[in-house]
Amino acid sequence: MGFRPSASESKSRAMLLVLGLSGAQVKEAKTATDIKADAGLVLDQIPSVKVVRQMVEAAGDVPLGVFIDGASEDMTNELVSSGCDFLVLDTKAAAAILHKEAVGKFLMVEPSLDHGFVRAINSLEIDGVFLSSKGGDSFVAVEHLLVCRRFVELLERPVMMMLPSYVTKAELTSLAQAGVEGVVTLPTESSEALVEVKKVIDDLPRGVRAGRGGVGAMLPRHGGVVVGEENEEEEEEI
Repeated sequence: MGFRPSASESKSRAMLLVLGLSGAQVKEAKTATDIKADAGLVLDQIPSVKVVRQMVEAAGDVPLGVFIDGASEDMTNELVSSGCDFLVLDTKAAAAILHKEAVGKFLMVEPSLDHGFVRAINSLEIDGVFLSSKGGDSFVAVEHLLVCRRFVELLERPVMMMLPSYVTKAELTSLAQAGVEGVVTLPTESSEALVEVKKVIDDLPRGVRAGRGGVGAMLPRHGGVVVGEENEEEEEEI
């Protein structure tokens, strides 16, 4: 399960852009459509089922996910029925959620996670991993790049990163070179800043990203299968 923008656009995209949403207002989801983001992700609070349905409708063709930090299994079932496309869980989430086939599943992990636990993630039925950023960071540090590269080398799943703040082209290029396949913006970013980040990502050369052959970022759509970002070698064979 997954998605990508369009065949022509995906061939020129170095990474995916996921808009971080607060979940406080439905109109946030429309912003993801307006700037042509690859997905939206509610981070700050778990909205009611009614609000999620409205956000899904407002997002249109843009996949919408929810970070279910601390959500009960009943709440998770309600979110699945609301039409959201993917869920992002933490390591304390109920294991039963991994078996819900109607939505995609991603895991949010701390950068300090033990090597052994990182490798063990490969055994889980998930679509990818989100790396949380350390609170208070105002820029992408060398430490971020080293952590990203460690996860990319240990995992057989796409690695996405929560951005610590507004980022520059040089920082996004460095993240792509470290193998990061997508970034998540802060919910507090202005529309103007988001448009600029989207433009920077669009302008990054496709070949800048280091990674593993055959792995591509895939952000699922509810109840359907849409091909995710393809490996360049696979595209050349078609």
